[in-house]
Amino acid sequence: MTRRRSAGLLLHRVHDGRPEVLLGHMGGPYWVRKDDGGWSVPKGEHEESEPAQDAARREFTEELGLPVPEGPWTDLGDARQPSGKVVRVFALAADLDVAAAAFGTFEMEWPPRSGRQQVFPELDRVAWLDLDTARAKLVTGQRVFLDRLASHILATGQ
Repeated sequence: MTRRRSAGLLLHRVHDGRPEVLLGHMGGPYWVRKDDGGWSVPKGEHEESEPAQDAARREFTEELGLPVPEGPWTDLGDARQPSGKVVRVFALAADLDVAAAAFGTFEMEWPPRSGRQQVFPELDRVAWLDLDTARAKLVTGQRVFLDRLASHILATGQ
């Protein structure tokens, strides 16, 4: 059985002396009323044959409608999600003006079993969040990437 895989890009910066990360609130009807636990690293699924870094770059651009900033990437590794999907996240120290974001969309049947297809944004908002706030907002399975990023920042100073 082929394991589902996703890859994402976690931008981080220092703002007012504190590290912050760029996260997106998941779009669609299942997440509309969920704030804590309803945010994600910008990411998306990819085939095993596609390099994870290429997928992370593509998904970032598709989901935010913005180009990926230049700079060196840090591989934060893989984490198996409660669903069984394996997510690989890369970190990039960069600042980005999120006011210009234009979110990608997906289509799904809504309401369930109605036969009607509706279009929803993949993300409905993005924000720079400090690490403590990000920990509360992120879906549980992605919180490990905040720990890995914090360790990277402590070890390298960036």
